[in-house]
Amino acid sequence: MRACAGPSSSRRNAMPISPIPRPYGLSMTHGSSRLADGDTIFTADVELREIVGVFIADVIADGGPVLAETRVLSTAQVVLELVTSAELSAPAAEGLRADAASLATPADERYGLEVDAHGVRLKASTREGIHRGLTTLRQLVASADGVVPFLRIQDGPRFSWRGLALDVVRTFHDPSTIRRVIDMCSLYKINVLHLHLTDNEGWRLEVPGRPALTEIGGAGARDGRPGGHLSAAEMAGLVAYATARFVTIVPEIDMPGHSAAALRAYPELATLHEGTSSRSSGVIPDTLDHRNEGTWALVDDVLDAVVTQFPHSAYIHIGADEVFGLPDDAYSWFVERAMTAVRARGRRVIGWQEMAAGPLTRHDAIQYWIDATPEEVAPMLNRLPAHRRDLLSVALEKSRTDIPNALAAGARILVSPATRAYFDAPHTGSPLDPAQEKTRTRVGHSLYPPVSLRAGVDWDPVADTRDIQDATQIAGVEAAIWSETITDRDDLEFMLLPRLCGIAEKAWSVHTSDWEEYASRLAPQARAWTRRGWNWYRTDEIDWIL
Repeated sequence: MRACAGPSSSRRNAMPISPIPRPYGLSMTHGSSRLADGDTIFTADVELREIVGVFIADVIADGGPVLAETRVLSTAQVVLELVTSAELSAPAAEGLRADAASLATPADERYGLEVDAHGVRLKASTREGIHRGLTTLRQLVASADGVVPFLRIQDGPRFSWRGLALDVVRTFHDPSTIRRVIDMCSLYKINVLHLHLTDNEGWRLEVPGRPALTEIGGAGARDGRPGGHLSAAEMAGLVAYATARFVTIVPEIDMPGHSAAALRAYPELATLHEGTSSRSSGVIPDTLDHRNEGTWALVDDVLDAVVTQFPHSAYIHIGADEVFGLPDDAYSWFVERAMTAVRARGRRVIGWQEMAAGPLTRHDAIQYWIDATPEEVAPMLNRLPAHRRDLLSVALEKSRTDIPNALAAGARILVSPATRAYFDAPHTGSPLDPAQEKTRTRVGHSLYPPVSLRAGVDWDPVADTRDIQDATQIAGVEAAIWSETITDRDDLEFMLLPRLCGIAEKAWSVHTSDWEEYASRLAPQARAWTRRGWNWYRTDEIDWIL
């Protein structure tokens, strides 16, 4: 590591240095140093060496210098140290953790980072805190060709659950694509990847003894795209890859609705409309029959597979959204029995906000997504067929009581407002690369209005969430990317970047976002994206630094 001239001496050193998400506390002094090929990292803690290996590989992938680990403290340019939590000054995080390990040992992601003429010193009380601090260092290195200004950072997250829900159903995304998404999450301190594994268009989870689920239910995808599923071995590989980057994969098995793929494999489990007896005329096409014990045998087998394949997740997401045609009492009964089955396996329950009709506890969470009022969505509803418009109007009216009901039961709210955190909305603006305009107009759900990057940061999870009074009621913040219009990996990444940075900012940082200041920090992020070969939207909202 070599000392450089003062920060004002070159354009690179004049770049904004604060990473995304914005740290809790940051101060700078005059001067900077450069990390270069051959510089070394020292830690006396054996348990940190795997983290060092991941960091070294990531820095190289970002286009940075080739670093190495050393056992000699006196020659190291970067020193890592585990300390007591009392030595860290950022406040503790609010919310719920998704990982099972934190139920036994409270997690602490806080860290302190200092850069001066003597080098880089990073301290934290946990392995995860060290990883978060190294992630900040990665961004500093990537944004200015290895030049790191002299600074002090004390940092930690606002919320414990910072997530991305990824739909692998409407378009099947293979393990290599999912690993790329995990890398994106890790780079921006997103610590939950919520995998939407089942829906009407496909079934993506291998379940022992139930080959029909993947062979029949998993055979296709949306609009004739190829299907597929993730084998137990592939899932184990993804879980290990995510765990090494401190990302917890939370599985979602959507029920009782959104179950058409399961019903293609087991048509005898479909719900009949009340008053009908013929499956040729009376079936609700995507809803499991709560009265059929065969349904519960299937649920038991699926949950057993989930518990085995996702050992690090404290939660199982049961979906429970958009169940149309099922009477309220039948829906509540199904949700209660599904919750009981999850808890019997030692896991906690999360579901979309409609699940508030079930018996929640203080360990559960509902995922709030219906943030628009009936008046605000009227233009969208008017474009739908009358029968679906009526169903959605009723659902919107019912949604007004979901958060109050959940809070009354002591449950927490995972904030995922569709108007701000659904990444399948079309992009606004014009791409600086004209070749991207065709993709911009094709990808994105046509029912949603286009959303700007600024809209993704000009809000607050507490102040702008209906019925929320303070941060203690919130589990965390999560974005969602649905794949109706996404056809492949390039489309997926095009919709994720740069938006993922905004949700990371909202979930981690306690600071109120100023658009111009945020945009200045976002601009140099594109350098690492480009070097990694990620496809990203070159919006004219930002003066990108490449």
